[in-house]
Amino acid sequence: MPQRNANANSIVAILPIALAALPIYYFRQRSAGIDFRVALFLVIGSVVGAYLGARLLKQIPDRQLKLAVVLILGTVGIKELLFP
Repeated sequence: MPQRNANANSIVAILPIALAALPIYYFRQRSAGIDFRVALFLVIGSVVGAYLGARLLKQIPDRQLKLAVVLILGTVGIKELLFP
């Protein structure tokens, strides 16, 4: 699968997962586990970031995109191994 499709699919996959988790955290115990003010800012930032990221994705060559994904995932993986 081309890197562009993989990035787009992973972004699209997040929405149903988040929607399925919402009632679990909202109806948790007797107090809601969601701060809707914080959630609003996260939603706004996510929508803006997804829009800008999709536009930027069109301009980045495939090789550089793959390298960026490898570097980011590798850095996060090393960080998690060293500082769990």
